[in-house]
Amino acid sequence: MKMMDKAWNAAREPELPWMAAEYELLRDQVRRFVKEEIKPCADQWEENGFIPRSILRRMGELGFFGIRYPAEYGGAEMDSVASTVFAEELGRSTYGGAADAMLVHADMASSYVFHDGTKAQRARWMPGIISGEVITAIAITEPDAGSDVKAIRTRAVRDGDSFVLDGTKLYITNGVHADLYCVAAKTDPSAGSNGITMFLVEKGTPGFSVARELDKLGWRSSDTAELVFDGCRIPADNVLGAEGQGFYSIMRNLQNERLVLAAMAIGMAEAAIDMTLTYVKTRRAFGGVLWDMQAIRQRLAMLSAKVEASRGFLYATAWRMAADDDCLREISMLKAICGELVNEVAYDCVQFHGAMGVMRESAIERVARDARVLSIAGGATEVMLEVVASMS
Repeated sequence: MKMMDKAWNAAREPELPWMAAEYELLRDQVRRFVKEEIKPCADQWEENGFIPRSILRRMGELGFFGIRYPAEYGGAEMDSVASTVFAEELGRSTYGGAADAMLVHADMASSYVFHDGTKAQRARWMPGIISGEVITAIAITEPDAGSDVKAIRTRAVRDGDSFVLDGTKLYITNGVHADLYCVAAKTDPSAGSNGITMFLVEKGTPGFSVARELDKLGWRSSDTAELVFDGCRIPADNVLGAEGQGFYSIMRNLQNERLVLAAMAIGMAEAAIDMTLTYVKTRRAFGGVLWDMQAIRQRLAMLSAKVEASRGFLYATAWRMAADDDCLREISMLKAICGELVNEVAYDCVQFHGAMGVMRESAIERVARDARVLSIAGGATEVMLEVVASMS
């Protein structure tokens, strides 16, 4: 009878495609890396404001920066589901800044080099990107242009076989310590969406400087900078993709960025609930433990249900992206839902920790600060909802 029940359940519940063995092996590897090499050191990274190069090179050695890229560059040739697994597990580390810095390099900035770069550009840069020797940043946001990409003011003027860049970029993750920057600039201000071009700019290029390192509420182990381009001359060969098509490149690459940020949010929410369950089942109050209070049990149960439902949506969307489906609407929904949900979870989990929830020694205090950025970075919730509304 037990064998029949087992067979019946297996028939009713086939293995989900995103839970295949290769994804679970990756999950185990990332989870082990988080336990052994992130958590023991990340408090110091929070104080320093950046991740040591030795850790990033180690991630390269383990293949984490080549998950989606071809074997010819040292990559693993996996897909968006694998990137989602990677981002979720980094989110579960509870160190949002470390996860952010790693994901910007692995799945955001480097994707411009791969998807839009020439064969020569890929051959030059992708092996070092995947090995962790070359760290990347994406420089789009400006003082007066965040989600509104068309409002950027940085200019790139052709001068013979060079372009000269002038302008300022703000809130750039990995901005202090990156080696290679993917920079958006206007090459034709009168052309609207067709007037933006992407460029590759190397650290140390004359006319390019880090104006200041920025101090943030959360994500403290990721460095964030203001960048200045003042007569920065780069070869015309550093154009990334077709001239005038940078806006469309940004829109394409933002879909993957929003997917991994949603996955990171889910991972953080899962970790917050787990640590809160542990706390309320041991914290004594009023002759019992907090878990004995129905309001707390039910609230945590509802949060768990929301996270599990959103996680299902996350992986279903990642699987569709892996199949090259058009998921703009779903990705926008996902980014909005997950960015808001992780903040809802963090707020309640801090509440259930009481005074300990606002102490800097408490992991939930860090999670609450780090969660706040996830409803803003990569496209604010309100912008995502406008995208959804426009497609309804």
